[in-house]
Amino acid sequence: MKIDEVKRVLTIGAGTMGHQIGFLCAMNAYDVVVYDVASDVFDATRMRLAQLADRFVKRGRLPAGEKAAVLGRITFTDDAKAAAEDVDIVTESVPEDPQLKGRVFAEFNRLCPARTVFTTNTSTLVPSMFAEATGRPDRFLAFHFHDTLLTNVVDVMPHPGTSAESVELIRAFAGRLHQRVILLERENVGYVFNAMLSDLFKSALVLAANGVAAVEDIDRAWMGVLQSPVGPFGMMDKVGLDIVWKISDYWARATNDPQLTANARFLKMRIDEGRLGVKCGTGFYTYPAPLFQQPDFLTG
Repeated sequence: MKIDEVKRVLTIGAGTMGHQIGFLCAMNAYDVVVYDVASDVFDATRMRLAQLADRFVKRGRLPAGEKAAVLGRITFTDDAKAAAEDVDIVTESVPEDPQLKGRVFAEFNRLCPARTVFTTNTSTLVPSMFAEATGRPDRFLAFHFHDTLLTNVVDVMPHPGTSAESVELIRAFAGRLHQRVILLERENVGYVFNAMLSDLFKSALVLAANGVAAVEDIDRAWMGVLQSPVGPFGMMDKVGLDIVWKISDYWARATNDPQLTANARFLKMRIDEGRLGVKCGTGFYTYPAPLFQQPDFLTG
């Protein structure tokens, strides 16, 4: 398949990254279908898409007059067969569990056209962990997005069995989305930026979970020394504590590491209290006016 033949994109997962990726594709004239098993999330996703569109307009990245057309290119379904019909590229953003991802791709392998290229937006897994389960390992690779409002950097990471043609198609597709590609020459957990960010989160969680310092003081240390506007726990709130926990919990169970288990437990306490981060208004901080944005945070 050539890049000019790509017309329709399927986003599996209507969550934080799924809807952002879908919007970016629709903004660049692709027809997008958003699939999720939980159809009751679609109303909230539509609202988040409208809010995202407004932010793109405010930042001058989308003409106000095109907003309705962009949103009109996005459809929603909980019917896997309908979602897979005539789709050219699949991007997946389901929880960080290789078995779950493998099962999802296996289902869509039976439903999608043979030409369809599968991609995963996984943050901390590598595609070879579930490539065979996709049923089309040569047409499967990682295509990872960051916050689409903040950056146009994307990671493209093939596994050893990915065809060169699939890599080139996704690189070209990224270009059509006006994204800057970081091409990984070999698989690496966390790609490039996320590998560094994950180590920062782990270090901050170790300090907090072991009672070395309070969350606010850990953030103050990072912000004060680097003159950064946000610290690691503020960053975790932005990512979503549920997402950070899922990643931490997966690796804690996979490695049976006591410290990683303690880190995951520290996060789970907040999640059990309904504190998921920015998206629900409270995490380590309360939003929309978190403590770390107050003028006296570093001096108080």
